[in-house]
Amino acid sequence: MPSVHLADRGVVRVSGEDAKSFLDGLVTCDLDRVTPEAPRLGALLTPQGKILFDFIVFQAPDEIGGGYYLDTFRVFAPDLAKRLRFYKLRAKVTVEDMSETMAIVAGWDESKPDDEVGLVAQDPRLPELGWRAIVAAQDAGEFDKAPATAYHAHRIGLGVPEGGRDFLFGDAFPHEALMDQLHGVDFDKGCYVGQEVVSRMQHRGTARTRLVPAVYEGGFAAETGVAVTAGNKALGKTGTGVEGRGLLMIRLDRAADAMAAGHPILAGGIPVHLEKPHWVSFPYPGEDVTSSGVGPA
Repeated sequence: MPSVHLADRGVVRVSGEDAKSFLDGLVTCDLDRVTPEAPRLGALLTPQGKILFDFIVFQAPDEIGGGYYLDTFRVFAPDLAKRLRFYKLRAKVTVEDMSETMAIVAGWDESKPDDEVGLVAQDPRLPELGWRAIVAAQDAGEFDKAPATAYHAHRIGLGVPEGGRDFLFGDAFPHEALMDQLHGVDFDKGCYVGQEVVSRMQHRGTARTRLVPAVYEGGFAAETGVAVTAGNKALGKTGTGVEGRGLLMIRLDRAADAMAAGHPILAGGIPVHLEKPHWVSFPYPGEDVTSSGVGPA
């Protein structure tokens, strides 16, 4: 049964009596929906609505000290902690980078471990991803039964992106990174940094660029960050890819025009076929929007 230590992930802890209200006023997810049993995908945005950091927010039970633990890309954990401290002002919170003493592990196609190992829960983005946990760093080796590439092949196969891999921080809106589809933006919560821009994109349906999964012909995948084209026109760029599958950040309207004109979509020069995950609600290129009953996200 596969489980893996995700060594490229780090942990930032936010604790103190104001921790919940402090985070709730900053991040895209609703802290009222975060419990020890139910973490949630979230992000800290620029005032212009672009993703600075994405993370999964875990809540620790009060009996082990409480607080919120942000599972984030490890190389950016110090910057995330620094940015949160910048917003601290008079809030009674403590922000700590715990990446040296805590680790992220994940597993799929198996039951999640007992809570005694750490903060354990089903992955909040998509049930098929499996479970995810924050454990003591010295215990991470117990779960390192598969290479990290196996986890990313599983993730990419499901069409689930990750910040710092499939899109650049500071360059993508939450809709483009599919956070609206993966429960990472709560549109009925109060204000947070960048909220006005994200709400406007949601209500006006202006998210034309999206990350979409694709199948490469020939079983190979293009390198990350190379051009996606069709009919000599640029559609976007590649995200990560493995084992003949990958994610593409593309303009959906341009892809639809190319498909209607009979032009193949090429990622790094390799023909690809777009694949719509079952959990995506927005129309895909080639779909009949009027008959699908789904408006733009």
